[in-house]
Amino acid sequence: MKISEFDYTLPKELIAQHPLKERDASRLLVLDKAKGTIRHKTFRDLPDYVASPDILVLNDTKVFPARLNGTRKSGGKVEVFLLEDLSEGVFRVLIKPAKKVKEGDLFVFGDGGLRCEVTKLDFSEKIIKFLSPSGTILQEKIAEVAEVPLPPYIKRRPDEKDSLRYQTIYAENEGSCAAPTAGLHFTDEVLNAIRSKGTAIAKLTLHVNYATFAPVKTEDVREHHMHREYYEISEEAAKTINSVRKAGGKVIAVGTTSARTLETCAFSNNGLSAIKAQKGFTDLFIYPPHQLKAVDMMLTNFHLPRSTLLMLVSAFAGKDLIMEAYEEAIREKYRFFSYGDAMLII
Repeated sequence: MKISEFDYTLPKELIAQHPLKERDASRLLVLDKAKGTIRHKTFRDLPDYVASPDILVLNDTKVFPARLNGTRKSGGKVEVFLLEDLSEGVFRVLIKPAKKVKEGDLFVFGDGGLRCEVTKLDFSEKIIKFLSPSGTILQEKIAEVAEVPLPPYIKRRPDEKDSLRYQTIYAENEGSCAAPTAGLHFTDEVLNAIRSKGTAIAKLTLHVNYATFAPVKTEDVREHHMHREYYEISEEAAKTINSVRKAGGKVIAVGTTSARTLETCAFSNNGLSAIKAQKGFTDLFIYPPHQLKAVDMMLTNFHLPRSTLLMLVSAFAGKDLIMEAYEEAIREKYRFFSYGDAMLII
């Protein structure tokens, strides 16, 4: 399967640069993958599509301030994007500009109280180690100096509003350098309306890092290597999901991150798909013709062309149908990407 099959042309004005004033005011494109039909709703209509004994599965990861602007000790500006906390003070990162960076280079941030050294630099990854301070003081210093990690297609600097809006209302476990954007639409009112329908809610964790937004550089998508991301599903969450599945309810994954985690933990139990409580790292790459075993419905945003996220939803609903839905969304001037509108695939 060729990467060009997942390409489409998006007018720049449809890339959402700011969140809406109200989270749940976004539009909702409802795609019925069995009937091949499309309906145009608002996110506040989501409770109309759930029932008892369905279950909504949320990713409760929390975004940390990940973009650091500093200077090289030798002079010149540098941007360090924190991808993954590997150990005490050691991070896997992106560095920009990267051309003249060498192992051993020192970077200084803020008033100089935060410094790091480049300890590894090769084609596959870049590693830095903060030299001072350490522990919780280091975390506080990073939070003080770093910016909200808005994606590069948002052509502005983050402001105070983004510290709240580029975070789900149920974010709890810090560890992501990008938001699980399908969850950004939820309000307490929508979640309470879903609960009132008798629909259960379970939470899992997948810390979003470079795996989710890394570009696919191979012409044949099967040759793309997915980077690893940390995930965790508790015993309680797995038990609740399995009970719903056994009772004939639908598992509704909120976002591609929840879907990837569920698929990672899925196994067959007497012919019925079930979820195993576990934690670790997943590099699962889902693309057509992969058949998702653990997800019945999916809530998702509109994704970038040629992205692994677009490939995942194409595996779930069918590539041709997804591309038709995207064409319809463009005609109807939906807002795209992180701060954009949503799609419910039923």
